[in-house]
Amino acid sequence: MHDERRRIEERVQRLHDQRIKAAIYAATVPFEVEAWQAPGEPVPFEEAADASYAPFATGTPWGPPWGTTWFRMRGQVPEEWAGKRVEAVIDLGFVGDWPGNQAEALVHLTDGTPLKAVNPLNQYVAIANPATGGETVEYLVEAASNPDILADNFSKTTPLGDILTAGDKPLYTFRSADIAILDEEVWHLDLDVQVLRELMLELGEHDPRRHEIAHALDRAMDLLDLDDVSGSAAAVREALKPVLSKPAHASAHTISGVGHAHIDSAWLWPIRETKRKTSRTFSNVTSLADEYDDFIFACSQAQQYEWVRDNYPKVWARIQESVKKGQWAPVGGMWVESDGNLPGGEAVARQFIHGKRFFIEHFGIETKGVWLPDSFGYNAAYPQIAKLAGNEWFLTQKISWNQTNRFPHHTFWWEGIDGTRIFTHFPPVDTYNARFSGEEMSRAVRNYQEKGGASRSLAPFGWGDGGGGPTREIMERARRLADLEGSAKVVVEHPDEFFAKAREEYPDAPVWVGELYLELHRATYTSQARTKQGNRRSEHLLREAELWATTAALHAPGYTYPYEKLDRLWKTVLLHQFHDILPGSSIAWVHREAEAEYARVARELQALTGEAVAALGAGATRVFNTSPYDRAEVVRTADGAPVYVEVPASGSAPLADAEPPQPVTVSGRVLDNGLVRVEVAEDGTLASVRDLRANREVLADQGNLLRLHTDLPNYWDAWDIDKHYQNRYTDLLDASSVTVVEQDPLVGAIRVERDFGKGSKITQTITVRAGSPRIDIETDIDWHETEKILKAAFPVDIRAPHSSAEIQFGHIQRPTHTNTSWEAARFEVSGHRWVHVGEPGYGVAVINDSTYGHDVSRTVREDGGTTTTVRLSLVRAPRIPDPEADQGRHRFTYALLPGATIEDAVAEGYALNLPLRVADAAGAPAPVVSAEGEGVTVEAVKLADDTSGDVVVRLYESRGGRAQGVLRTGFPLAGAQITDLLERPLEEVPVDGDGSVPVELRPFQILTLRLRRS
Repeated sequence: MHDERRRIEERVQRLHDQRIKAAIYAATVPFEVEAWQAPGEPVPFEEAADASYAPFATGTPWGPPWGTTWFRMRGQVPEEWAGKRVEAVIDLGFVGDWPGNQAEALVHLTDGTPLKAVNPLNQYVAIANPATGGETVEYLVEAASNPDILADNFSKTTPLGDILTAGDKPLYTFRSADIAILDEEVWHLDLDVQVLRELMLELGEHDPRRHEIAHALDRAMDLLDLDDVSGSAAAVREALKPVLSKPAHASAHTISGVGHAHIDSAWLWPIRETKRKTSRTFSNVTSLADEYDDFIFACSQAQQYEWVRDNYPKVWARIQESVKKGQWAPVGGMWVESDGNLPGGEAVARQFIHGKRFFIEHFGIETKGVWLPDSFGYNAAYPQIAKLAGNEWFLTQKISWNQTNRFPHHTFWWEGIDGTRIFTHFPPVDTYNARFSGEEMSRAVRNYQEKGGASRSLAPFGWGDGGGGPTREIMERARRLADLEGSAKVVVEHPDEFFAKAREEYPDAPVWVGELYLELHRATYTSQARTKQGNRRSEHLLREAELWATTAALHAPGYTYPYEKLDRLWKTVLLHQFHDILPGSSIAWVHREAEAEYARVARELQALTGEAVAALGAGATRVFNTSPYDRAEVVRTADGAPVYVEVPASGSAPLADAEPPQPVTVSGRVLDNGLVRVEVAEDGTLASVRDLRANREVLADQGNLLRLHTDLPNYWDAWDIDKHYQNRYTDLLDASSVTVVEQDPLVGAIRVERDFGKGSKITQTITVRAGSPRIDIETDIDWHETEKILKAAFPVDIRAPHSSAEIQFGHIQRPTHTNTSWEAARFEVSGHRWVHVGEPGYGVAVINDSTYGHDVSRTVREDGGTTTTVRLSLVRAPRIPDPEADQGRHRFTYALLPGATIEDAVAEGYALNLPLRVADAAGAPAPVVSAEGEGVTVEAVKLADDTSGDVVVRLYESRGGRAQGVLRTGFPLAGAQITDLLERPLEEVPVDGDGSVPVELRPFQILTLRLRRS
């Protein structure tokens, strides 16, 4: 037989693309269209319905950036269309192939009922099936003219990312709005041909099945009447039945398809637009559920459900009905799909607490798994936090984006820092927007790394980010691929069912220990520094407000614990931890609003804490310590005078002078407090840091060396920092001034000022205080660079085999060498409040109050010694998607802590991020709780969410070793329970005769205790 593959393949493609698809709609009549441009922000339906509309012609430009245009569409189904399937088909002028980042619309009935969205790949709205003929059709269509921010493929910046700079030039040209007959036979033929052709092209050239499909398609095309596609479609389909009905091989891979619509809660659009995107997509999904009984849709992010509940009650009611029918599956159990590295431990816990409670309250469903496909790496505390929230499985696929190493598993047990394991799956289809194309099916099988051990994977399908979610075409593909020779098999099912089957099939799956580090998007630890600072400070202000509100509720008669306010503020912070807000990868509009929200949250939390402290009484000045560690340090009075005080953990003390171990002396550019001696060089760097306790020099070279690197990644500007950034840099060594600015027995400080680059200025105040070896570097930057990153380096004379960085509820160790490609790929990593490097007997920590990105490296000097260098990433200047990212003022503090153990790093990390509070309060209640025992660290103190008045305490082991201790309370204790994160009891805990609770923790274990008051 001659090889005619090329002829056949080209023939099938042309007939499909040019003739079959063109015949799907057999006849059309246009709507009569009128339009009204909403002024400013979106308006409610009622306002739009009462507006004055003007005639609007197809082919007319419409839609300024971020605008809303309402279209009134009127038409009538022709009488002769009786018995036909009739639909409205609307093309707003869609462009490109990205369905979620351009124009989209929600179609309403005239009474305000949302029907369905219109998207680039989902343009129809059902009218009648069958039609009676003569029906009058009238719609109000709310169309959003959202700009395509990345239209230039990262080649140039755009002002379109903020409504303040986007202008008003129309973005789209209205193409058509018709009433049309859907020719179902042609539509099904289109899908038959698509599925077979795509399968054929993925099969090997020597595979008999490929040739069988090709010749079947060739013979079928002979039956297609080009002058009457509709009339011949049935015959063509009949000819294709034998090749479509051959069953899959017995050993074929099984793909569990789960309907999905990944909607970023903000990204290349603001939060206000996400609220509308969810309503559009969820309308589509509930409509599709009515068409397909076998359809199942998985949807995460409780915040998005709440938006729909509050703004689109009719859509919300349809969701509730779909959940009852088992077609809508709430998943994930988090408030939003948050970033996987940057939120603090307690914040990650609250993501699950608020998310799972929402689904339990509104649907009676407790989600079983973590659904987090698109975050930029996943911290090693997740397995324990997830399991404590009642989860059984974890899903993501982002690690497939690794730049260097291919992750070795798709189904595995993920083991966290404490030893907890959770069953985990990475879909080998490598997308969370699958459509069951031939290429996707082949890729999933080809990629799958568990061959021989397991035979199934999961594929989330549907267009995301406002693209409308799953479509009927994707469902039809799934049906055709359910059992088709040459292909993997597709079954549409709930993700819980997939995970149950996968775990049963592969109980001895391999184990991955530690973080899931994404070898890409490393700049998300640093971009948009003010957003990150807002998150860090909000987390600590929430901790402070909860602790002192609890204290006041226990000891101040008449004080009422602010449950509702704290709940609302937590949800605001949790929302902004979304994986494109907190990482700094959103447009300018998103980050402008985030900074404003963080400022509002700070004001409210400061007020709540102030009210709680005031409720304890007035008449004396006290110092309040929110940290879980005793403090002896310098604070400032209201007039700025320094005072050395001693304050117990989670408690308060009078503002009274305590005796510091030794005063601070300042001599020239040398600061000395008897613990450390710091010499500042003429160029403003640290020339020497001598640990007087250990009698050793800490630095191996210039300390606090500021280095300005050129920073232009290959592709994702705000997301990425590529390794070549290290090759081009300027050291900032020209100090305009080095001045002693404070010389007091309690405080010595030297200020260093520098001008550099394109008009940027940095002022740093190097401070040493009595009684503390910590050297603070308070930093004020006026930043005007572009495509640069600023780092601060501390080269220390330590041979450290690894660095330790704080993460959620513990820390992670990373090698300082680059023996393998896995270590070399970690040239930029994340951490929270501290990084520690050490050798046996001695260590140094670098503490920070709002920085996450850093790198650690080591070199061997000519004298044989080893220099380990810790560098903090302070600020970046990417230009896409926000051309003004990070421009302007930044204020933050980082510190060097010589002679530090891990315990010291933990304590000083809390201290720097939780400044002592000086306030007028006469009351001196005992701390609500205090923990005794090395490594036993209290993370949260609050009243139980059920308003019972019980006290909830979350603590963890912070050193990485076993811990034994006791928890003492400042109130009469009636009993104690261990609970899960949702404060549900797991077991009773004995209370000792003195009212204390014994505590025993394994390394990095998290423990939640519910304490009943007597």
